[in-house]
Amino acid sequence: MRHLNTSRPSPVTFFLMGIPGLEHLHVWIGIPFCSMYVVAVVGNVTILAVVRAERSLHEPMFLFLCMLSVTDLVLSTSTLPRMLCLFWLGAHDIAVDACLTQMFFIHSFTTMESGFFLAMAIDRYVAICHPLRHATILTHTHIAIIGIIVVVRGVAFFSPHPILLKQLPYCRTRVIAHTYCEFMAVVKLACTDTGTTKHYSLSVASIIGSCDAIFTAISYAFILRSVFHLPSREASFKALGTCGSHVCVILVFYSTAGFSIFTHRFGKNVRPHIHIFIANMYLLVPPFLNPIVYGVRTKKIREHVVRAIRVKVT
Repeated sequence: MRHLNTSRPSPVTFFLMGIPGLEHLHVWIGIPFCSMYVVAVVGNVTILAVVRAERSLHEPMFLFLCMLSVTDLVLSTSTLPRMLCLFWLGAHDIAVDACLTQMFFIHSFTTMESGFFLAMAIDRYVAICHPLRHATILTHTHIAIIGIIVVVRGVAFFSPHPILLKQLPYCRTRVIAHTYCEFMAVVKLACTDTGTTKHYSLSVASIIGSCDAIFTAISYAFILRSVFHLPSREASFKALGTCGSHVCVILVFYSTAGFSIFTHRFGKNVRPHIHIFIANMYLLVPPFLNPIVYGVRTKKIREHVVRAIRVKVT
């Protein structure tokens, strides 16, 4: 492993180390990562194609699902191919501008992912708790406004990240102890005081993530309360199973993202390879699970996919 030091204030490239302490396992770690990426791409593209082709699926739930699928595709594609090049080809060097661009996509689209989880939770809350008002509350116009707000929020709050880092001098080392260009991993390389920059990033990520998680939890709490009051036990178990799978995906996302965020602030004793491995999970697992939980387990999408396959076979 080469560690390159430089006294230049503006390095041309950074050096991605990968997962510290697990360099000898990079090739093997890349196999499940690649498998999850393939499933994520195929699953999310399938959802987009099915919803686009079937006008009967142009409902709030599926429109939000399409927004989530696009977010998953961008989020996973901005990290996985480059990560696999590191694991399998030893391509550790990454241009500074490419690194900062990747950073912007990671943090802004992670925020969008959180926002669309909240939007889908609100949609389910309205559909289950106020079914008669669902069509009037979540019109196509309102759905578009919600989508725009989520996107603008992610771009607005995290556009400053690459701009701030572009202006910093880097005179210690250009080695990033990570598999991708995470903000906190890069800012540590600067040879000037970055306390304000770090606090801004951690505060924005913590506030947005916490607010989204709290409101999502409140929505599902109301949903579960309504589910338990359904007259049919079979309907209750069915709704509970659907909500349970949704909650599991959301918990994986927020728990791994929260662990990564707060480890930078409080987890001084957490081993680097554990921190970085879990930091990869919130970028890999949700895009992998979302098509399965929200797609395969959704009857309407499953029926349209099966029908399309049968048509092609015959």
